[in-house]
Amino acid sequence: MTAHLGRCQKFWIYDMDDTTIQNKQVLQLTKDQSFHESSPKDSHPLDTVQVLISGSMGRGLARRLESKGIQPVITSETDPDTAVTAYLAGSLVVTMPEEHDHAHDHKGECGCNQETIPLTTK
Repeated sequence: MTAHLGRCQKFWIYDMDDTTIQNKQVLQLTKDQSFHESSPKDSHPLDTVQVLISGSMGRGLARRLESKGIQPVITSETDPDTAVTAYLAGSLVVTMPEEHDHAHDHKGECGCNQETIPLTTK
């Protein structure tokens, strides 16, 4: 899980049926494709997903995802497979998006450089 989704470059992509994980693979984005660096007006490699599960995200990014038809989900669950399985079962404990202070220096102290988060797709 990443503590700062906007900087994340590695995403677990899950292919699902109604209740079962069918396949998962890692999607590697460039720095320019990260949410923090890319424009919300442009197309994005994650635009086709239905749900994005993360350890943290700010309200701005949650609104950006929602505007593209993606459901943002924040949880303290750290295991991607467990998070996706719990989400599908309706038992994933979720939290609210937080305000993120972009005035700080992004050198990892907020977890910005951690890599993977789970993601469910159509």
